[in-house]
Amino acid sequence: MADAVIADQSSPPARSGVITLARHGEPALSRKVRLNAPEYGAWWALYEEGGLKAGQVPPTALVEIARDADAIIASTRRRSIETARAVVGERAFATDPTFIEAPLPPPPWPLWLRMSPKRLGFFARFWWWFFDHHGGQETRKEAEARAGQAADLLIEIAGSGQNVLVLAHGFFNWMIADALKARGWAKILDQGHAYWSIKRFRRA
Repeated sequence: MADAVIADQSSPPARSGVITLARHGEPALSRKVRLNAPEYGAWWALYEEGGLKAGQVPPTALVEIARDADAIIASTRRRSIETARAVVGERAFATDPTFIEAPLPPPPWPLWLRMSPKRLGFFARFWWWFFDHHGGQETRKEAEARAGQAADLLIEIAGSGQNVLVLAHGFFNWMIADALKARGWAKILDQGHAYWSIKRFRRA
């Protein structure tokens, strides 16, 4: 076409943006209980529906990252959406179910065995990861495929030079991070798995 603009082939490609994965803030649901496995299943269902504990203030560093982000995405879970709103204020952001947490079906344990949600969550994740105990929910293989899809989406956005921030979940963020590393992205910051913590990646 006569009006088409031909790119200067001698120009270097635009540098990829930075991908930041942030975990949500502390949820309101108390962990100060002792549960058996079925009760943990009910507790986790409430956790998935709930929002953040009141009175939290996002870390300044995360707020500054959000200001510099060209694209901001939260999962569709309430705790992620409330985290995004706390971080970005009135600024618009996208929501995407691709970024929801990997499931935590309760381990197949006897009813008399009771412990804290934190410890039960550890064993639930262990059974799900190593023994494929999914209780009809998403399997590890399916979650790994979803993490790959999430990583590909973020790489596509960042590939145009945009900085992208994801406000989502601890374990699934770790799975996305693993997928990013497998695709040649280097970790430039890792704050661990605490609430509000971040991991940042740049193309190697």
